[in-house]
Amino acid sequence: MKRLVLLVSAALVAGCAALMGLTGHADEARAFLDAVDSRLRVLSQESAKAAWVQATHITEDTQFLAAKASERRLEYLSSAAREARRFDRNQLDAQAARALMLLERKSAVPADSELLSELTRLSSRLEALYGSGRYCPPGVEPGASQCRRLGELEEVLASSTDPAELQEAWEGWHGISPPMRDDYARFVELQNIGARELGYADAGAYWRAGYDMPPDEFEQVVEGLWQEVRPLYQSLHCFVRAELVQEYGDELVPADGPIPAHLLGNMWAQQWSEIYPRLTPYPGQPPLDVNSGLKRQGYDAVKMVRQAEGFYRGIGFPALPESFYRHSMFVQPAGREAVCHASAWDLDLRGDVRIKMCIQPNEEDLRTIYHELGHIYYYLAYNALPVLFQRGAHDGFHEAVGDTVMLSLMTPAYLASIGLVDRASSAPEAVINQQLKMAMDKVAFLPFGLLVDKWRWQVFSGEVPPERYNAAWWELKRRYQGVAPPRARPAEAFDPGAKYHIPGDTPYMRYFLAHIMQFQFYAAMCDAAGHAGPLHECNFAGSEAAGERMWATLQAGQSQPWPQTMQILTGGREMDARPLLRYFAPLREWLDAQNQGRACGW
Repeated sequence: MKRLVLLVSAALVAGCAALMGLTGHADEARAFLDAVDSRLRVLSQESAKAAWVQATHITEDTQFLAAKASERRLEYLSSAAREARRFDRNQLDAQAARALMLLERKSAVPADSELLSELTRLSSRLEALYGSGRYCPPGVEPGASQCRRLGELEEVLASSTDPAELQEAWEGWHGISPPMRDDYARFVELQNIGARELGYADAGAYWRAGYDMPPDEFEQVVEGLWQEVRPLYQSLHCFVRAELVQEYGDELVPADGPIPAHLLGNMWAQQWSEIYPRLTPYPGQPPLDVNSGLKRQGYDAVKMVRQAEGFYRGIGFPALPESFYRHSMFVQPAGREAVCHASAWDLDLRGDVRIKMCIQPNEEDLRTIYHELGHIYYYLAYNALPVLFQRGAHDGFHEAVGDTVMLSLMTPAYLASIGLVDRASSAPEAVINQQLKMAMDKVAFLPFGLLVDKWRWQVFSGEVPPERYNAAWWELKRRYQGVAPPRARPAEAFDPGAKYHIPGDTPYMRYFLAHIMQFQFYAAMCDAAGHAGPLHECNFAGSEAAGERMWATLQAGQSQPWPQTMQILTGGREMDARPLLRYFAPLREWLDAQNQGRACGW
């Protein structure tokens, strides 16, 4: 009996010691995470403000300062991520374990300080090359007034129907990127070093691992979503190509081949809505001419932003801080270079939120503002969380929020309610007009949203070496988009670099996912608003019930696996393309009828 008592006592002592060890480990982990949170707030603010100055005032000096601030932040993250591995997540609560996991994934950069410094210098240089890009016609000196910025060249693509003029503008902008190629190749090498130090095969695998599932499973999910929507895209492509054949002739537009990229109204052929006015199926219907409405009502940049803020406040979101209007960049700064590509910023993780863009009073920029404010409100909603959780549930969530609101914005009923169109019509012909216009924005984007990172994954893995960067880009453009360059590209071309997200090192799969998920979110918001009827007619403006559900989703940030956050808004735990197909059901039926007898595909 005495021996049994001794054994039990020994076991209790050992158990208590183990429990004390477990508690001590958990306390140490929490203290470590608190220290990381405090330090990251300082370094993130420093890095963000330096990057803001560099983006809004491009000089060699601001590039240097931004690179150094980014380097300090990345160096700390790399060190903290390595230290995080000493904690056994099985001994921690779910929140601490998730925070450590996210920290380990926060930055795939080389541990070597010289390589890290090189990476940040390359990053700043690549972004500056893009932001300062100009097309100067032959014989014109760089810096001359005849040299044109991206916005000016985009206006040519959007408004001209002269093939020669369109080709010059397209090739002019794509001529800015060849100097980037060698820097980009080295940038890829350095990212791969960092990813492999974290145990990933390459930087592409590291990116794909950020979706709360194994990288291979994520690829399968993405491909499955594409296969669901591909028939709708092919029907749209078939119709648009036939219309362009009629306009330009089959010598320029092959009746059964890819569409020349410069004819689609967009520098990257990623959205085709700019050429919609020439393809309007039923011109006699009241046009949704938002551009005329903006001009008629005297909209400037600030008034456009205030209008967008009003929508969000109407569904119960808070007013934007006044500092947002003081500090944001709404127009091209006078007398200095700046990156006009629209973006949303959270500079201190506590409410210093801003957008940066060069706003013109047109429909495209109005839609962009609604989109960017989606990011801004996401920042504000999760600002109360620890820094490591201040991100979207996954990156597609961040992009989908503003686009969900934009679907309500573009309903005829809403546009009429704010006076940007004269009247709304529910006639079948008007529905087809509106759906085609939306599809040339939303559906046309889907394959481009997919292929950008498919190209990058092949580059990171080494499947595509630098000498094949451009060829592989156009192989994917042809395969997924059915789009080709105006003519054979020169050997030195680096056309991926003419898209901001490549030199800007911004993952792009988020946009493909967002273009699927926004319809899923939209359907959920419409349900919350009590909408009855076809999905494409829903306008949830003014519904605080819908806004309450969305706000709760945003507040969760990245504090839990994204399927749990998805469930807050939609009631389901998967990404689902069916709401998109449901939304465009009237158009799909109409397109199939129009395409009868045509050879679709390429």
